Amino acid sequence: MTQQNRRTALKTFGIAAGTVILSATGQSQARAADAAALLPTGATKLAQLTKALALAPRRRDFKTVPMILEQPDQWDHEALTQVLGYRGGERQVWDNTEIGGPWLNLMRNSLNAQIWSFKHPEFLVVSATHGSAHLALFDQMMWDKYGLAKMADGKLTTNSLLEDKPASAQGEGHERADGAYSSHDNSIPALQRRGVVFLSCHNAIWELAEKLIGANNNPDKLPLDALAAELTNHVIPSAIVTPGAVGTLPELQQVGFHYAK
Repeated sequence: MTQQNRRTALKTFGIAAGTVILSATGQSQARAADAAALLPTGATKLAQLTKALALAPRRRDFKTVPMILEQPDQWDHEALTQVLGYRGGERQVWDNTEIGGPWLNLMRNSLNAQIWSFKHPEFLVVSATHGSAHLALFDQMMWDKYGLAKMADGKLTTNSLLEDKPASAQGEGHERADGAYSSHDNSIPALQRRGVVFLSCHNAIWELAEKLIGANNNPDKLPLDALAAELTNHVIPSAIVTPGAVGTLPELQQVGFHYAK
């Protein structure tokens, strides 16, 4: 390979890998810079949480993972602890399972009503993401490698839920009918800029790895624990990997989160 071709290949790989190949410091700085872009006026404590979450480490360097996580260093413990400790205002956790359902729109509507109708600017929304909805938390590299679009209820050809929409840049004016607070911007990045936290489910990851192996969709012939590790390493850096979404729900409810589905 010539030096020019090598540079081109590296550039292409870098674009495909996205934030996965950034250093831990670079990832946290990038998240922190964008984290609070669309928070409402007066959301001081939510802004503090959002910044803390952006700076909290995420582990994405596993070689293997077990079926049941037993040690805190096997999930994003520091970030999850920050969420469980939030006492800034009202809190709601959504049990999201269907990638083709209205889950992103419902969380957006909940935010709008709580913030501007009921005057709760510190309102925190958390997505306990599992089932097919969890596919939205994998980067495009995994979608391409394993053909995850085939598992997305026929709704998506790429992981467009991670794409920024033009409305995101139009943060001014929450009544703007085509703006960042409207149905024109039901994207994961837009909701994250509003403080929404997306929890990733280890059980969903493990079960997806089982399905891929069962379907002989395993080009590297990885064993189950290694394939689950690869998928974990490609959960978007801003999400929080948990031991399991359903098992984490009681932890959230015990500290005051209201359940929604």
